[in-house]
Amino acid sequence: MLYLLGVVIIALGILISVSLHEAGHMLTAKLFGMKVTRYFVGFGPTVWSFQRGETEYGLKAVPLGGFCKIVGMTPQDDDVDPADEPRAMWRFPVWKRSIVMGAGSVTHFMLAILALWFAAIFMGLPNPDFPQTEAQVRQEPAVIALADCVVVENVQRACTPNDPPSPAAQAQLRTGDRITSVNGAPVSTWGGVLDVIRRAPTNTPATIDFVRDGNPQQVQVPLASVQRPPLGDPSGPVSPVAALGVGVSIQTPGMVKYSAIGAFGATADYTGEMAVGTLHALQRIPEKVPALWTAITGGERDADTPISVVGASRLGGEAVANDAWEILVLLFISLNFFVGIFNLLPLLPLDGGHIAIAWFERVRSWIFSRLGRPDPGRVDYLKLMPVTYVVILIGGAFTLLTVTADVVNPITLFSR
Repeated sequence: MLYLLGVVIIALGILISVSLHEAGHMLTAKLFGMKVTRYFVGFGPTVWSFQRGETEYGLKAVPLGGFCKIVGMTPQDDDVDPADEPRAMWRFPVWKRSIVMGAGSVTHFMLAILALWFAAIFMGLPNPDFPQTEAQVRQEPAVIALADCVVVENVQRACTPNDPPSPAAQAQLRTGDRITSVNGAPVSTWGGVLDVIRRAPTNTPATIDFVRDGNPQQVQVPLASVQRPPLGDPSGPVSPVAALGVGVSIQTPGMVKYSAIGAFGATADYTGEMAVGTLHALQRIPEKVPALWTAITGGERDADTPISVVGASRLGGEAVANDAWEILVLLFISLNFFVGIFNLLPLLPLDGGHIAIAWFERVRSWIFSRLGRPDPGRVDYLKLMPVTYVVILIGGAFTLLTVTADVVNPITLFSR
């Protein structure tokens, strides 16, 4: 039930976001005096609607997105009533048309930033000082997290019944113990523990000094033998080394809460990180297509591959089922930010494509006037239809690819 709740929350959040996106178009268009005839949530057959003023509002049967109809979005629209010609969108100044077309993405950004600000206060945001690299992890205090076993071969996987038990567990060490020395060599960081343990003889007892609940203690631990590459060189040659059967217990908090005032700065910083990350993600999409195909055809799913609405909903369900509500909130925030930026790409039929054409027309008219030549007029959208269809085809194929991957080989956040 918790999994289903998470799926519903993310799906509903996406639907509301898209509906507000279209509301952004509608409200700014009405503000400037453009005529908006329809605003609907969903697609397909009409379930319910009502007329208020010149606009029909309603709900469609298929809750996948929404739309609003602004009269005369392009000069080629042939369904404009002669009485509405002065209010056709294409007749308005380019800056007004840009605001109307950009209002959808601005709505997504506003939702993301507002949710970020509240999250920073009540839930916390990811700690920028949380260790991300191996070098940063090595600088963490020497507080251990007990493992159930030691994996002899050089792979990362869960324990199996055939794996030897953790020497540390057999010696009654516990998660949260802080190691202070190994065989008489003082250590204070996780990197220091690794350095001394790796140099120790295998299958021989090691003297471990540690602190538990403020009390210094000592224990003899017979170290196991495993196959590992040199520290700092994961692609280096594998050789037998000693192992204690523990990992590092990260002491740096993963999330940090802020005051209402401090949340503004934290929100701005995190927004900047999302902008950079989103742009990098968009640049990597073409190179991730083969990885998606590999996932569909039986290979391992790359956790860095794009996801669809289906994948996002599944991740939301998994987060709620594992009581990781912060993941659900950050997923909603990142989705809104990604959609906001993606929609501004200068490609038809995206809003960014309409904005780009509007400014192209304006710049072209300015150049022609300076050259003393007649204004070339508006861009003929009908001539751009083949390019638009190509974009739609590529987008549809990519969506189908991601949905299929999310169904047959989804990304998971927690071990199954």
